[in-house]
Amino acid sequence: MPSDARRNLLRHTVATLAYRGGKAVRDAPESFASFAGGTRTPVAILAHIADLLEWALTMAAGLPEWRDSTPQSWSIECDRFYDALRRFDDFLASDRPLVAPVERIFQGPVADALTHVGQIAMLRRLAGVPMRGENYFVADISAGRVGREQAAPKREFE
Repeated sequence: MPSDARRNLLRHTVATLAYRGGKAVRDAPESFASFAGGTRTPVAILAHIADLLEWALTMAAGLPEWRDSTPQSWSIECDRFYDALRRFDDFLASDRPLVAPVERIFQGPVADALTHVGQIAMLRRLAGVPMRGENYFVADISAGRVGREQAAPKREFE
């Protein structure tokens, strides 16, 4: 697969993370942030996701640096999540050279972030504030759409 195709697939994956992650955090009450479901709290998981995205950006730029942040409020961490998505996608959309291999960026921070979005979705159900399931195959997800504003779901489940 040509390098540009791999980079574009990574951008689509980041947009998928924005869509799925956005659905997992949208309309969650502030009280959900501290739900103790036998794992890290949702706000700690969301902070970790932002850390992963920031790490992915530093790897892509050739200056890998891990930051283990202290979780703040739910709204601040939601903002941080979208900001990290935007900055990473902006880099991928640019003509700046991608220093780390796409496959490594995917298999490390991006795949980990997708896993943690699933944790947040599961914790929502356990906390009594579930989100609706969805057929993500038909979802309107496109590279570059990484902010809060996402397409409406096409097929949610009851």
